[in-house]
Amino acid sequence: MNAGFWGQLRKPFFALAPMADVTDAAFRSIIARYSRHGELNGGPDVFYTEFVSCAGLLSEGREILSSDLRYSEAERPIVAQLFGSDPLHFYQCAQLIAELGFDGVDINMGCPDRSVEKQGAGAALIKDPARAQAIIRETKRGAGDLPVSVKTRLGYRENEINTWIMVLLAEQPAALIVHGRTRKEMSKVPARWDDIARVVDIARESGTLIIGNGDVASLEDGIEKARLSGADGVMVGRGVFGNPWFFDKGASPDTIPLEKRLRVMLEHTRLFEEMFAGMKNFSVIKKHYRAYVSGFNGAKELRMALMQAHNADDADRIVKNFICDIKH
Repeated sequence: MNAGFWGQLRKPFFALAPMADVTDAAFRSIIARYSRHGELNGGPDVFYTEFVSCAGLLSEGREILSSDLRYSEAERPIVAQLFGSDPLHFYQCAQLIAELGFDGVDINMGCPDRSVEKQGAGAALIKDPARAQAIIRETKRGAGDLPVSVKTRLGYRENEINTWIMVLLAEQPAALIVHGRTRKEMSKVPARWDDIARVVDIARESGTLIIGNGDVASLEDGIEKARLSGADGVMVGRGVFGNPWFFDKGASPDTIPLEKRLRVMLEHTRLFEEMFAGMKNFSVIKKHYRAYVSGFNGAKELRMALMQAHNADDADRIVKNFICDIKH
């Protein structure tokens, strides 16, 4: 097994979850800056890209998709996440990921999106264990010296720890990220960290690191969940929305002044526009506004105004007018 950078991390470590149209290069840059990645008590310990289609990367439209694989040196170690259903595609894409200088490759075997599952990818692979194993093997073959990890769920319709998880561990991925719900449950029930603890026990002799994922509300909460479950690391998704300070052990996100939060939101907006003009619709950044703009008087009205913005200049004007109004 090639552990790569995973074997050098202090436990419990924290990883930023891959989220489509969320954890793009602009957001990761903002998180690296405001969670003080690379500094004492800063984080996260691992960055993930958005997931990228293997078939898309091998098609004529690969130039557009390649924007999802943009990263900076400030984000290391960084893992590229791929989805698909053809083992040969994973071999070819893993070679590309290695050429692009990533620190690791991750295979998505948990996404419940119907359009992804129709391709036989994401969570659909839970129902096709032989194909899942072939994909891991081919990804390893293409990745060369890069460590290969897998992100999945507890099962498809029911808990399948004793079958599905064992199938994955048999292929000895460097790390296994387990979302504490089944595909059927989506995010409608609380994540079951007791089941993640069972996975930790099962994997104890395998050498594969186990990373728990689901309902991590804060850094302290993640540390406690890791302690109780025995997980080697914790992956955080929704908890980072509107909170680029999440991984900074020296920060108190709840005490960030409103003006600073809005200023960082505008910085995030400007960076998104600079990086993805002509590639991503401006509306993509607006899902972040719902998280940045909450919990204060006038938040609803400001959110409604920001939803009408067409560009970063519009957002800047709307926020400045709001701040001027509350000061007077």
